[in-house]
Amino acid sequence: MNKQQLLNEPEYKAVRSSGAGGQNVNKVSSKVILSFDLNNSQAFTEEEKELLNEKLSSRLNTKGTLILQCDEDRSQIRNKQLVTKRFIELIETALQQDKPRIATKIPKAVIKKRLENKRRQAEKKQSRKKFDY
Repeated sequence: MNKQQLLNEPEYKAVRSSGAGGQNVNKVSSKVILSFDLNNSQAFTEEEKELLNEKLSSRLNTKGTLILQCDEDRSQIRNKQLVTKRFIELIETALQQDKPRIATKIPKAVIKKRLENKRRQAEKKQSRKKFDY
């Protein structure tokens, strides 16, 4: 991953924020929308693109574009910084390889305890039955 090139590729768009805020919301375009075309990116290798497509599949639209937005702050510059930070963190976490799970053997004491509890429960239920003479 080429981080410098990655920071140059996203497109930023400023729009008016929704919600309460009075005249500031009505006048100032402080909400920032970041859109990043993953398929046409030059910052990743093909293997990295496949991994990102797999891990971020729920966040990508049908064209393979990742869209993030931020309207937490009144300042457009601060919102741009926040959305860029989130974007970098999202990409870095998606590129991390998961450790393979190592299956462990169930201890004999645990199996014995489970079967003992099961037997006790069965006896308890059996003792509640009506006895047929």
